Amino acid sequence: MAAFRSTFQTAPEPTTIPGWLVWVCLVLAVANLSLCGVAYFSHWWIYDPEGRGIPTDFINVWAAGRLVLDGFPAQAYDWDIQKHVEVAKLGQDFVGYFAWHYPPPFLFVASLLAQLPYRLAFIGWVVVSFVPFLVAIRAIVGRAFGYLLALAIPMAFINALVGQNGFLTAALIGGTIYLIPVRPVLAGICLGLLTYKPQYGLLFPVVLIAAGHWRVFVSAAVTAVAVAVASWLAFGIESWLAFFHWMPKFSQAFLTEGKATWWKLQSIFSLVRYFGGSEPLGWAFQWVLTASVVVVLALMWRSRVPYTLKAAALAAGTLLTTPYLFMYDMMVLAIAIAFLIRIGLKNGFRRYELPALGAVLVLILCYMFTGIPTGLGATLGTSALVLRRAGSWWRHEPVPALATAGA
Repeated sequence: MAAFRSTFQTAPEPTTIPGWLVWVCLVLAVANLSLCGVAYFSHWWIYDPEGRGIPTDFINVWAAGRLVLDGFPAQAYDWDIQKHVEVAKLGQDFVGYFAWHYPPPFLFVASLLAQLPYRLAFIGWVVVSFVPFLVAIRAIVGRAFGYLLALAIPMAFINALVGQNGFLTAALIGGTIYLIPVRPVLAGICLGLLTYKPQYGLLFPVVLIAAGHWRVFVSAAVTAVAVAVASWLAFGIESWLAFFHWMPKFSQAFLTEGKATWWKLQSIFSLVRYFGGSEPLGWAFQWVLTASVVVVLALMWRSRVPYTLKAAALAAGTLLTTPYLFMYDMMVLAIAIAFLIRIGLKNGFRRYELPALGAVLVLILCYMFTGIPTGLGATLGTSALVLRRAGSWWRHEPVPALATAGA
């Protein structure tokens, strides 16, 4: 067990962080922070020049919380009622809907934020949710450079601009993966809390069973049940019934009719639809990719591959297995990148790795500046780096769940 725990001891520092890498991350971090400031003071973030609220994703969180505080939590799932609250708060109408589609436990967060003035709730949510993400990246990288890396991730600006939950999702996934070998119960709690976005937890049962991490599995199950029961007691069974009633409509709108527009999604399903493919064809590609990822991860997590590579593969895999993937959710890709950086700082970077991560950065920036859905390419590129590091992992014999894992 001591050897297994050593997986996440502070990494030795035989490799100096390349100076140019520090400068690139510093420039990106300054750009993220500066863009937030410019957006706010130029009135294209939160409020417009006329003092009206700018329609972005965060308004659905605030409106859902407002309905909870007014005693109508189940009505948060009704698109028309939700929009009426949103329009009243923003002071202007908008095309389409910012619908609330999260499971009832996330109403705890929404109701807390709705007690604050809208500006404070918006900025506070971005800042507070960023903190655990910052901590997770620092822990994974194993050096203070992790703080800079977290600030430099380009998707961070997109997530902040719309007030989404990408920071929290990435923090819970990163926290779960980081803690599995060292604090299994706490890892399970993080995973149980991730049920507010269940599509990103589908791979975890596969790898936990494959590797025999039963304490994590049980802890996650208990946490998930506990938060579900707590939400049932707080918001009534009606909120759960409303959630399940409105989910098919949400799926129909976004995955069949493309109401969110296909270029905003970064999955293989949406890429097929973006290029004019039919829905059945998109699902065929998605299921083939999902099945492939499941098989690869199950075999990898039973192999002798160092835990850090298994962790990076799992983080990247969560993005490949869901069709519903916006760019702000690709904050999770930062977890996989952080593990690759950790490996490189300990064992040395291979000559192609940092240029390849640079290409991943370019693909993400390409989306930000052109609207072309290049996020899938960024995820596949990161996944390829992980598999290349792992080598011929499929040829290794299975090992016990608590076997020594190199960092």
